[in-house]
Parts: sequence; structure tokens; C-alpha cells
Amino acid sequence: MNGFKPDSVPIYKELVKEFAVCDRWFASVPASTQPNRLYVHSATSHGLSSNDTNKLIGGLPQKTIFDSLDENGFNFGIYYQQPPSTLFYRSLRKLKYIDNFHEYGLTFKKHCEEGKLPNYVVIEQRFFDLLSIPGNDDHPSHDVGEGQKFVKEVYEALRGSPQWNEMLFVITYDEHGGFYDHVPTPVDGVPSPDDIVGPEPFKFKFDRLGVRVPTIFISPWIEPGKVLHEPSGPFPTSQYEHSSIPATIKKIFNLPNFLTKRDAWAGTFEGLLTLTKPRTDCPEELPDPIKLREAAAKEQAKLSELQEELVLMAATLNGDHRKSIYPDKLIENMCVTDAVKYVEDAFNTFLNECEKAKQNGADGSEIVDCAETCCTQPNSKSFFHKMLSCITCDR
Repeated sequence: MNGFKPDSVPIYKELVKEFAVCDRWFASVPASTQPNRLYVHSATSHGLSSNDTNKLIGGLPQKTIFDSLDENGFNFGIYYQQPPSTLFYRSLRKLKYIDNFHEYGLTFKKHCEEGKLPNYVVIEQRFFDLLSIPGNDDHPSHDVGEGQKFVKEVYEALRGSPQWNEMLFVITYDEHGGFYDHVPTPVDGVPSPDDIVGPEPFKFKFDRLGVRVPTIFISPWIEPGKVLHEPSGPFPTSQYEHSSIPATIKKIFNLPNFLTKRDAWAGTFEGLLTLTKPRTDCPEELPDPIKLREAAAKEQAKLSELQEELVLMAATLNGDHRKSIYPDKLIENMCVTDAVKYVEDAFNTFLNECEKAKQNGADGSEIVDCAETCCTQPNSKSFFHKMLSCITCDR
């Protein structure tokens, strides 16, 4: 087993020294990437206990924290570098949310500088590794130094914003990647979010947490060098886990309802903001990151499971899920370079059709079906009353 020494990840070393880190933040389920990511914004995986591609690409149906914010008059923004993985939530494909997606390179720094960041911001990574545009998501075999560069860029943009004194910036990881941990995973009193049981053969009840993951908190309202341990509630068995994010958002914005029984149980971290006035000594710049991978990006490599899921999800957005090539023939000979072009073109097709639908008066609650809109000319608004009828639902 191996890991990175602090000097190899100087961005994290500086952020932990200057702000706060949690030493008992757990993955929401003892499972893989996608189930845990779903908990971050919805406090459930809607019964997903593994990376179930069929459910993911159709879009999962549960209510999200984005919906709660929107219902209560708050705004949100998702800044993406490649087609956003948050579209594994089906509700985010609705027409009314399309303008909440922003291309990171074009808009993020601009919004920071102008003080126009929304109430809740999600920044998505690059999941594909190219020679010209490296992956920065810390997934093997991508260069972790690129991930450090990404965090540095985001932090410095936030630090220079006129909104800096209103910010709480959270960095976390969906799961532990298989590394050993000496801290046992919590099993006592963990509630199932929605009483949905996982599929055969395990029929997992979602009543225990996963392994610890790193989580860093950054704000001018946090004293330097703070370490967050176990929460003091709201229940005796409560822990910090991914559902703590929507739970804390509910508290900060005084939202009326929890999403599930899990975020009602999870510990919240607004207590970190202990200072009576914002700090003026927060670093304006972070150290330069270190390149940690000598090998070049493998643009011709076969796709990882996550990358295949993103391609197939993109195919449900542009209508290719109705074609005979879907799903196996679409991805069987696809390399990373091909995948990047495909997902970007597919997402742009979806965005263009959404814009046409809005101009034609479609209801904001609808999801455009590109398999219909790209080959049929509408005669009335009823044309847009067709929901995306791909596979099942969830991310």
C-alpha cells in the first residue's frame, strides 16, 4: 500500500493548515462511485448499491437538493468541464434547469469576478484524460497533480471574488478507492434513506456507512488548522457522511423539509463557522502543484466503467439510445479521444434541442427527447409533452 506525502500534494497541505479537515467523514454506502455520488445531492442512491449502468443512464428519479433550493427561491449552478455527471439525476434534465449549467472555462472565473455565483455551486471535474486537456478528477491513471492544479484554480478564483466572505467551499471524495483503513465503518443506528432494498443477491438495506474519505472545508469564517471529529447530533449515532452536505444546506438556507431519513440523521458542519468576523489573512494564492505522473495521457485507451456510463448517458440525451448501435456497439471500439468528442457533441445536441423547445413554449418541467425532436417537426406544443423515455432511472 502506498500514498502521497503532504509535500506531494501541496494544495491540500496548505488548505488543511489554513482551514479545516474532517477525520471522520464516511462514504454513505460501502459501495462504488455512483451510489456514493448520488448521496451528495439527494441523500439516497434510490436502491443503487453498485454502478448499475441501465439505471444510471436513464436518470435516477429521486428529489435532489437542487429541487429543494429551486422550490424555495434559491438558485444553483453546475459548472462543467465535460458533459456533467450530475445529469445522472433525472430531474436536472428538465428544461427549467438547463440554464443552471455553465461551461466552467468560459464562465466560472467571470462569475467569481463579477460576484454572480449562485447560492449553491457544484464544480465538475474532467473525467477523460487527453494530451491537450488532461483529466483532473484524481481517477487512476490520471495525474493527481492535475487535480491539485484544478483545486488551486478554483480556490484562487473564489478567494478573489467579492462574494468570498459569504462562502463555504467543500472538497470531498465519493469513496476510498479500495485502500485499507483502520477505522471501522459505522453500522449502529444508520437509517435506510427511503426503505428501498438493493437488488439480489445481497438485498442491501442501506443501513451502514462506507469507509472514511478525505473532506476539507474552506471559509474565511473558519479558524486555521481546525479538525472536525464526530458530530454531536442530531441523533446519538449520527455521523458525517455525504448526506451531511444536503443536511447542512437545508440548515443554512432554512429549507422546510429533509430529502430522506438519511440527511435528517446525518451530522451538519455549519458549526465550523465559529469566527465572529471573516478572516483577512486567508492566502490569496496557493503553492504551485507538482506533476506526479511522468507518462503521457493514453488517448487511445479503452474506456473505464465511469467513462462508458458517461457515453451511454450522453446517448440518452442526443437520442442515440433508440438506434441499433446502442449500447454495446456504440462503445465497444471507442477510445478516450472518440468518447470526448462523442459526449461533447451529444450534450451540445441536447442543449440545442432544449433551447428550441423553450422558444416553442414547452413547459419547464419537461425533458426533451432528442430522438423525437431531431427527426420530427412539431405541429403544436403537444409535441414537447414527451418525456425522455430511455431506460430506467438514476445515477
